Amino acid sequence: MNSEPRPVYAVVTGRMGSSRMPGKTMAELAGVPALTHIISRLQRVPSLDGIVVATTVDPEDDVICECAQAMAVPAYRGSVTDVLGRVLNAAVSVGAATIVRITGDAPLTDPAIVEAVIAAFLRDRPDFASNCLGGSQYPIGLAVEIFPTAQLELAERCTVAARDREHVTLFFEEHPEWLRLLSVAPTNARHRRPNLRLTLDTPKDYEVIATLYDALYDTDACFGLDAVLAYLERHPEVAMLNADVPQVVP
Repeated sequence: MNSEPRPVYAVVTGRMGSSRMPGKTMAELAGVPALTHIISRLQRVPSLDGIVVATTVDPEDDVICECAQAMAVPAYRGSVTDVLGRVLNAAVSVGAATIVRITGDAPLTDPAIVEAVIAAFLRDRPDFASNCLGGSQYPIGLAVEIFPTAQLELAERCTVAARDREHVTLFFEEHPEWLRLLSVAPTNARHRRPNLRLTLDTPKDYEVIATLYDALYDTDACFGLDAVLAYLERHPEVAMLNADVPQVVP
């Protein structure tokens, strides 16, 4: 894919109707909605040209649009079930040439990790780049996926399978024979913690992340993975709070 990669936009998917933890996208952490934290962290990523929130037409997601508006970020509303189409249309609505996909259950998104994956994508120009290709390498909840909007348009035309439409990038991962895929591994061995859950998907996950925000937010509003790992090394019991939560896989 040799087309111009800019503008590069983060597309943040989120809705209130999560099955395992309804309302998680707006769950308060240190008194601030999770979505606000995600946007604030992405606003610190130098290589991003913009951010757009991709939510649904469901009236209960009005609050997500209001949150985006308060952060001066556009929001696109689309299908509840066709997440692929929603992400694509959100990107098209802002003229994005490249999509950086971030989910609304990632309030510990680390700007430095996002920047590193973008840099790798811009350097090698693959069809799809990810730091969780073939499974999580970083802790679960720090996934970054990057691909040209044109590639998602191709996927949109090629698949109608409900599984592909729900899991936006599954189509890319399952066709390595004709797509150039780039796995961006951690450069710091300390960051290789694939069994550590730092995602916000269940009440137990919320307990872990809320504890981290209560402990670290006042000192550094954008505390990164290093600070999280240092805290959990001092308080290993916190990481155990959600250690038994199964990760949902496509």
